Amino acid sequence: MGEEKQKKKDALIELIQEEMKKNGGFMRTAQLYELHMDYRKIQKFVEEGVLERIKNGCYGMGFSKQSEEDMVAELFTDGVLCMESALYYQGYIAVRPACWHIAVDKNTSKSRFKMKYPLIQPYYAEPEVLKLGVEKIAVGSREMWIYNKERMICDCLKFEEKLERNVLQQAVLMYLREPQKDIQRLMEYAKERKVIQKVQNRIGVWL
Repeated sequence: MGEEKQKKKDALIELIQEEMKKNGGFMRTAQLYELHMDYRKIQKFVEEGVLERIKNGCYGMGFSKQSEEDMVAELFTDGVLCMESALYYQGYIAVRPACWHIAVDKNTSKSRFKMKYPLIQPYYAEPEVLKLGVEKIAVGSREMWIYNKERMICDCLKFEEKLERNVLQQAVLMYLREPQKDIQRLMEYAKERKVIQKVQNRIGVWL
């Protein structure tokens, strides 16, 4: 490769790195096209190891060297950790699930979850309830949204068929032992999530 050609290539790689930093560590095909790259050049960069294909139509640089937590936090800045993932990060279960359980806007593109790694289990939520009861938590070296304990328990009861029975029982027991539990807030969320009867049956009898 000629010196001038190499300089242009190095400048392009530097530009891609800068744009990726602005874009959360990855870029989509259309964004690479905006940098005057075509499909053939993208494929060549993938073959050379300059770019990594994260999933169809999505590329990163050094992405596979990141921790799984950092990958998820970068890819799903709009998502909320829920169900078993929330139970783990809230300290209710000891082992992190193999699959990441993430609540997202129901209008989001389903193609976002078509990836071999990390494994994602999406829960599609109405936009008006997606951020109900969220808080920020450290995940890897970044932060993610997660449901607070009251919202988490309501969702576990709402989708109890998706949980193993012993996991649900442990979650309810852990919540009952919570010194900082907020029963008023729990009932407000239970009303919103339409699980008042379940909350009264599983939790109310012990209060």
